[in-house]
Parts: sequence; structure tokens; C-alpha cells
Amino acid sequence: MADGSLLLDRDLFGHTPVVRRHRPHRAAFKGSEILLGDSLTWLRARPADTIHAIVTDPPYGLREFTEVEKGKLRNGRGGVWRIPPSFDGCQRKPLPRFTVLDDGDRLALRFLFEAFAREAMRVLVPGGHMIIATNPLLSHFVYLPLMAAGFEKRGEIIRLVQTLRGGDRPKNAHVEFSDVTVMPRSGWEPWVLFRKPCEGRVQDNLRKWGTGGLRRISDVEPFGDVIRSAPTRSEERRIAPHPSLKPQVFMRQIVRASLPLGKGTVLDPFMGAGSTIAACIALGYEGIGIELDPAYFAIAKDAIPGLAGLDAARKRKSAASGRKPRHAASKRPLARPQKKVR
Repeated sequence: MADGSLLLDRDLFGHTPVVRRHRPHRAAFKGSEILLGDSLTWLRARPADTIHAIVTDPPYGLREFTEVEKGKLRNGRGGVWRIPPSFDGCQRKPLPRFTVLDDGDRLALRFLFEAFAREAMRVLVPGGHMIIATNPLLSHFVYLPLMAAGFEKRGEIIRLVQTLRGGDRPKNAHVEFSDVTVMPRSGWEPWVLFRKPCEGRVQDNLRKWGTGGLRRISDVEPFGDVIRSAPTRSEERRIAPHPSLKPQVFMRQIVRASLPLGKGTVLDPFMGAGSTIAACIALGYEGIGIELDPAYFAIAKDAIPGLAGLDAARKRKSAASGRKPRHAASKRPLARPQKKVR
């Protein structure tokens, strides 16, 4: 979700580091905090074995979050974010077109994830999980560097969501080739699951570090790898106007699962509008979010309390009207105490 100019940490290329003109900023929310700055720089300064989980949606195109492309997005025209205004009568939201990336863009993307993988491996405690949003076109740029850094691939979490990505007829030839779809219409979003190797058995790692597994939904229902999720609601987009905002109903499920004992610190190094940190606050977890773009940091600082309080606000409204609140996928019961095995 963060600014793609994170890549311009010149140490990756052997050049002089860029000197940022803005001062570091931070804000605190009920045990969580957010920081304005470069996440790779922050990770390098962080002591080893101090983060218990990473949940994030990184900048896959990189170009779409450069200053030039963000300016075009905010002006509503041109660039990587330019897409057809409608699809089969549905108004589209801005989406980056990753098919426009060239060899230089892909090389830069690989360098970013190689550097990120090294630092993430160092700061995560043994058994700590990383849940990271991917894209079917670019997921290999994440998988390979993370595995090369020593992470164990533990599967994928499939977010079943019907978006308006794909399904288009050939551009400027949609009448001539009316029966052709260039790419499949997307109906899912993969979030890959990685784990830093445990120290010994999972049970030993849980006792020492509090990590190694995923938190169950209840004593009778484990956490599953397929989650049905509607697109982000307009109510949330009004609170946090970010092009890659993920819904709280989904984020709270994966953030909750990331800490098997419900204790520890969750990091989002590409914070965007703060949906991960809002989920941490709603769950009573400790979270740290880092964002490079000052505009998105300002959005997150204002939006996080509102996103975190969405369910509570809905319950108060329902109680005042005498109606029963609707049950959402995220409102599954919290884990009950495990039955003792004799």
C-alpha cells in the first residue's frame, strides 16, 4: 500500500542515499503506532527478533506510487492508473495496470523484495508469520526472494472477491473482437503465507516466542485459507480514501490469525491508509505501521480511529434503532479457552 519510491533507497544500487526533507512523524493509538518514513531504513535499525507478525500489502507496480503517477491519480487522469471508466455498465475504481511494467520496473521490484526479505527475516521472531498480499501476475517477485531469504512458504489465503480487474475486450478494438476477453475477470486475491523457521517443535516455539501457528477462530473451528470478502465498502473509502484500501471485515480475520496466542506486535511496513493498524486496534493487538508518502500518512492518522471503530459504531446505531446488527464474516466468535487434553 505504500509509496513505491521506497525503492529509491540508494543503498540498494550503491548510490548515495536520498536525504528526505520532511521530518519524521508518528502517531499513537491504543497500544499501536504509525510512523512516516522509509520502512527499509526502519527495519535496519530495529533490533532482531522483536516483531511477531507482518501483515501487509506492498507496492507491486512501484511505478504507480511514484510522485508522477500519484499526481496523475489524484488529478483523475493519465498514467498507469488510467483505466476505462466503466465495465459492462459498472463504474470502475482506479487500479494500476501491472502489464505496463518494463524490464527495469521488474528488476527494481526484485531488488525491493530481496532487501525487504532480508530485513524481515532478521526482525521477525522465530515462528513469526508474514501474510502478504500478492497479485497473480507478479506473485513470483515475492515468493522467490522470501524463500531465498530462508522463509518457509506455508500456503496461500484466498480472498474471494469479485473485482472489476480483467475481463476487458481488446483495447480500441472492442467492437471488432466483441467475443474476446484479453484476461480473465478476476474473482480472487491471493495473500501468501510465509513463516520464519521455528526453534525446535511448534509447541516449544509457542512457549518461548508465542508464535509458530495461527490463531483458531474457535475451539471447534480452525483458521481457513479461503475467506469470502466483498469489495471495500463506500463507508470505509469515505473514511480512508486510498486506492488500495482493504476492508476491515477481511483485515481483522487475517490480523487476528497472525498472532496464535493473541500476544505480540504486528508490523505493516507498507501501511497505506492504515487498515492493518485499524484491525490491530479493533482486536486489542499491538501494531506498528510505516508509510513513506506524507499524504497517505495523513490519511491514515485521521482514518485509523474511524476504521477501528466501525463495528462498535454500527452496534450503537442498531441498538438505538432497536434492530439487530447484521452479522459479517469478521464477527465470528473469538477463540474460547482450549479444552485441556488429559
